[in-house]
Amino acid sequence: MGGGSVTINNKTYRGNNITVINDVVYIDGEQITEDSEGPSSIMRVEVTGDVESIKCDRNLIVHGNVEGAVDARGSVNCNDVGGDIESGGSVNCDDVRGSVTAGGSVNADKIGGSVVEDGSVRT
Repeated sequence: MGGGSVTINNKTYRGNNITVINDVVYIDGEQITEDSEGPSSIMRVEVTGDVESIKCDRNLIVHGNVEGAVDARGSVNCNDVGGDIESGGSVNCDDVRGSVTAGGSVNADKIGGSVVEDGSVRT
């Protein structure tokens, strides 16, 4: 994996493992400190490129692949996922090698494991 970039409130960071919890950002285990410019609350999490894993308490858009797991409290929109997806909202992905648990609908080309959702499933 070459590492992706994550853009949060118009600032871009690079890394393989991305965690966003309670408006605190960790890239590869290192906490990223925000300067005083702009809003302190994270409004949007968007990842470009391939990453190993993502944990996020917001809606998540990934323009690339995730080698491992995705854990998001909001909706997830991404390409291929090598592990499981846990989502509080809907999931819209290409292929998922693992299982999908979603609080909304699931739309994926292929799912390797089981699907638990509170909406509809389309594969």
